[in-house]
Amino acid sequence: MHIHILGICGTFMGGLAVLAKEAGHRVTGCDANVYPPMSTQLEAQGIELIQGFGPEQTALKPDLYVVGNVVSRGNPLMEEILNRGLPYVSGPQWMGEHILRDRWVLAVAGTHGKTTTSAMLTWILEDAGYAPGFLIGGVPRNFGVSARIQGDKESIFFVIEADEYDTAFFDKRSKFVHYHAKTAILNNLEYDHADIFPDLGAIETQFHHLVRTVPGIGRVIHNADEDSLARVLKRGCWSEHENFGRAEGADWTLVEHDDGSFDVVFKGETAGHVAWQLTGKHNRANALAAIAAARHVGVPVAQAAQSLATFENVKRRMEVRGVVRDITVYDDFAHHPTAIATTVGGLRQKLGNSDHTNNRILAVLEPRSNTMKLGAMKDALPGSLVDADLVFGFGSHESLGWSLGDALAPLGDKASAFEDLGALVAAVAQAAQPGDHIIVMSNGGFGGVHAKLLKALA
Repeated sequence: MHIHILGICGTFMGGLAVLAKEAGHRVTGCDANVYPPMSTQLEAQGIELIQGFGPEQTALKPDLYVVGNVVSRGNPLMEEILNRGLPYVSGPQWMGEHILRDRWVLAVAGTHGKTTTSAMLTWILEDAGYAPGFLIGGVPRNFGVSARIQGDKESIFFVIEADEYDTAFFDKRSKFVHYHAKTAILNNLEYDHADIFPDLGAIETQFHHLVRTVPGIGRVIHNADEDSLARVLKRGCWSEHENFGRAEGADWTLVEHDDGSFDVVFKGETAGHVAWQLTGKHNRANALAAIAAARHVGVPVAQAAQSLATFENVKRRMEVRGVVRDITVYDDFAHHPTAIATTVGGLRQKLGNSDHTNNRILAVLEPRSNTMKLGAMKDALPGSLVDADLVFGFGSHESLGWSLGDALAPLGDKASAFEDLGALVAAVAQAAQPGDHIIVMSNGGFGGVHAKLLKALA
């Protein structure tokens, strides 16, 4: 089959393209922004890319057009497809019908931690010899790729990052309803995606749609500390279910140790020990969820816990981009206030020194997600950055629609806002001292600021 993918350079659609190619299909695609690194990765797979959405692309005469959710009505190519009555389908639906059918799907959903938890779960299964397929919205460092059909042998298992964002302009259900998970992790749930969801209740409804698709022999693994998820499950659950967290009576809990390791406790009994390099309570919660999901498919808890000792995390999750003059620069994908708080707080916990006289944290932030641009989370920004010693924000009133400087004002003198990237880099470089830790947080490329900072610091 020849498929032509509209919006191929997105994380999900790019991964889909790789899987389709592995499955033996001819794959071509187009996007408004065809540029590295995604373009390079796809071209290396022998996938032909076209810049833009010109209607003349129908001359390729593919068997099917696979449409990403970046495409809306008015898109020239999509309008031509509709006018000519050509066959099309959404990316998630194609995944469900062509890649995930007849697989044991382990889906990881939640506002935060989907990518990291998916990567943890995939590595646990790989280390146990399950050779799973996967599609993850990032690049797990243990694998070096974001998607594959399966490992070095035939496998029924497939791990997928299950996004609650809508499927396509013609299908407003969340992507994850198309995956038909047999094991479903519900990591957490709070308000996000203000561009498509009016309130938290609307997202809870979508999560309940996911719960409704899990079969009776399946299992839902959910965060016991989240009232929102309790409401979702209260609306009905027809599968086995286990929960994890700090709440009294949770099935999966943990006991932390001073060295950063922790014991995994299942129903009151210590079942495994995790010794690793990751930081933050969010990552410990992610680990509990991954271990619980792996147990559902037969991986012993102690073995899963041991596998996490060699888990190398995901690119852009507290990834060290360089060290200059004893100043460490990290890259992190955090863009929601809760994720920002856990990222900065996790590093603070690791560094210790509550008086902040040494090991200072300099937070460099670009609020560029759709939710941030709508201003839905701007009032929560100061609270998310309290563990940082200095804050440098980047974004103009024109690009955001609101004043970043005003939003950061409650932080006082420790926060500054910039509209010029060069000025921001110069200010950070001037403020940085040996022993400092600079966390760059954005869900985009941030103008290559990491390299610019390292150069300026040198």
